[in-house]
Amino acid sequence: MNQFLLEPFVNYNLDKGWFLLTDVVMTANWDADSNQRWTIPLGGGVGRLFKIGNQAINSRLEYYYNVERPDGAAKQLVTFTWQFLFPKK
Repeated sequence: MNQFLLEPFVNYNLDKGWFLLTDVVMTANWDADSNQRWTIPLGGGVGRLFKIGNQAINSRLEYYYNVERPDGAAKQLVTFTWQFLFPKK
């Protein structure tokens, strides 16, 4: 096994369904040269839980900057997530 993945997640809930989060995905390829081994992002985002009719939705926007990355990897990442939630009643 030559790869490593660590994904710490922190969520802070605010009023009216809003929340702050960080969900970084740190990786390492142990077979790569030492200066090409790690991808380490820093950043976070904001999201909100809400309903459209009876449909619960989790939406979030996040920005991460890779402070350590192999050559050719992205310097930054912006993600927008739109999740339809189907909780058990």
